[in-house]
Amino acid sequence: MMLIPLVLSLSVHEFAHAWSARLLGDDTAERMGRLTLNPLAHIHPIGTLLLPLLGIPFGWARPVPVDATRFRRDIPMRTGWMITAAAGPLSNLFLAAVSALAFGLTMRWAPDFLLANPGLRSLLGIMVVINVVLALFNLLPVPPLDGSRVVEGLLPQRLLGAWQRVLALGPVLLIGILFFGGRLIQGPKDYVVGLMERLIFGIATIGI
Repeated sequence: MMLIPLVLSLSVHEFAHAWSARLLGDDTAERMGRLTLNPLAHIHPIGTLLLPLLGIPFGWARPVPVDATRFRRDIPMRTGWMITAAAGPLSNLFLAAVSALAFGLTMRWAPDFLLANPGLRSLLGIMVVINVVLALFNLLPVPPLDGSRVVEGLLPQRLLGAWQRVLALGPVLLIGILFFGGRLIQGPKDYVVGLMERLIFGIATIGI
C-alpha cells in the first residue's frame, strides 16, 4: 500500500521537472527518455523500492537532468531553475488534491463501493498524505531539495552571495534535514492534510 502510491507520486514529480524544463526550451530530459510517466524511467532501486518495502515512509527517484544553458533566451537562468524546481512539489500537491477529490466523489456517489473496498480507501488516503509530505519536504530550502532552487530564484541579487555561502553547507544541512525534516514539516503537513480532509468530507456531504 505504500509502494504503489510512492512510485506513482515520485514518477509524476520527476515528470513535472522534465515537462517544465521542456517548456522552457531544455530537451535534455526528453532526449534521455525521462519525459515520461513510466515509473521504470524514474525508479531508484533504494529510494523508490527498497525503503518503501522496508516500511520506511520516505523515498526518492532518479533526479531528472536539467541543463539551464538550454533554456530559452527570454528566460533568466535563475527563473528557469526556480520554475523547473517548483514544478515537482506543485505536481505532488496537485496529486494530493486529485486524490482527495476522487475520495470525496466516491463517498458521495458510491459509498457502498468504497465500504466494500477498504483497500481503495487506504490507497486514496495514502496518496493524499504521501503527496503532501513529498511536496513540503522537497520545498525545504536545502540543496539538493527543490526548495533551494525556489529560494535562489526569489532572492534579490544583493543577497545571492550570502545564499551561496549557505549552500556551501548543503551536505551538513541535508544530514540534519534527513534526521529532523519530519519535525520541521509536521505542522504544515497536518494543516494541509486537514484541508484535504475537509475537501473530502465537504464533497461527500454537500456535493459539487
